[in-house]
Amino acid sequence: MTTAQNTDTSVLKEAELLRKVYAAFNRRDVEAVLAAMQGDVDWPNGWEGGRVRGKGAVREYWLRQFQALNPRVHPQGFTAESDGRVAVRVHQIVHDVAGNLLFDGVIQHVYEFRDGLIASMEIGNSLS
Repeated sequence: MTTAQNTDTSVLKEAELLRKVYAAFNRRDVEAVLAAMQGDVDWPNGWEGGRVRGKGAVREYWLRQFQALNPRVHPQGFTAESDGRVAVRVHQIVHDVAGNLLFDGVIQHVYEFRDGLIASMEIGNSLS
């Protein structure tokens, strides 16, 4: 098997996991999403700014966020990055809890994996 095939196989496996993670996030099944993460996960706080570390901090962040926002994320494509990370093109739609549309666009999420679990995520730029 060539290196490209190894990368493709890896991305397919990680893409399958990420599809499940996005679906669980959209259902607000926080525990299912956290189960796909390393205990010391490094996660962006896209709402308030900065970063949170560890599953407990991610859980707290999302529970706060869901009291004010109703985000939905739909993966549209997966790409292997040269550094081994996986980039995901994501259609993100965010409403406030009153139903007002705050954001509707395509952005990029970039994931690093360790031992088959998400170790970190970065939020990229809007991709129109």
